[in-house]
Amino acid sequence: MTRALPPKLVFTKMQGLGNDFVVLNGISQVLDLTPEQVRWIADRRFGIGCDQVLIVEASTEHGVDFRYRIYNADGAEVQQCGNGARCFARYVRDEGLVSKDVITVRTQGGLITLRVLENGDVLVNMGIVRLNPSDVPFIATEQALVYSLDVGGRSVDVTVLSVGNPHAVQVVEDVESALVLAEGPLIERHERFPEGVNAGFMQIVDRRTIRLRVYERGAGETLACGTGACAAVAAGRLRGLLDDTVEVHLRGGCLTVSWEGRGPIWMQGPAARVYDGRLSQ
Repeated sequence: MTRALPPKLVFTKMQGLGNDFVVLNGISQVLDLTPEQVRWIADRRFGIGCDQVLIVEASTEHGVDFRYRIYNADGAEVQQCGNGARCFARYVRDEGLVSKDVITVRTQGGLITLRVLENGDVLVNMGIVRLNPSDVPFIATEQALVYSLDVGGRSVDVTVLSVGNPHAVQVVEDVESALVLAEGPLIERHERFPEGVNAGFMQIVDRRTIRLRVYERGAGETLACGTGACAAVAAGRLRGLLDDTVEVHLRGGCLTVSWEGRGPIWMQGPAARVYDGRLSQ
């Protein structure tokens, strides 16, 4: 794997509940990364190491502060990343790229609004939950609340939806014994998801608490997934299993997700800067 990257590439390592990112400022340095270069950056043995690479770019739209681009560890650009959005907000504030508390950002999945709170948490308006199969995208003859998938010869019931990127959420009895590593890759690449999917495994503790593991498209299982948390709460709300505000316990920590069943879904959680670095060639 080559690392033919721009000379003296400046980066910041950040994390949100253990979901880690390499953040690159595309305003102050020229970036035109290939998938191979992204894979090298994300590689934990030969590169910097991360789940996703995030790029901050200037916006050309009126009323939009920045463009936010997201690359999974496999080099593919994706539409949305909730934990990354919180890190994005903290980064642009810490770097002095913006001074206001409410930031509007354009992603491939649409516009999102980020609010930096006094305690350091970031509240994210993650946009509208989409259930139409063609919006996910998901191959189905009609829209349904629960679909049955053939996963390795076993029938698995999932709720399929998009929160800027595609998710298939199943309810499990115990998230620790769930077949995340066995079924996650099969669901991620299932033929009914033309662009792949994030596979969520949700254990309902009570109406205001869930435990969640997510096998992410292009990254594998991560310690936390912000859009996965939103998708799981939306799926639980739609199935009448959860209240409108839910604590989501992931392996890396806890997020709070709120959704009334219509309108935008909201996510709140921490984001932290780990270190700054420079690659010299």
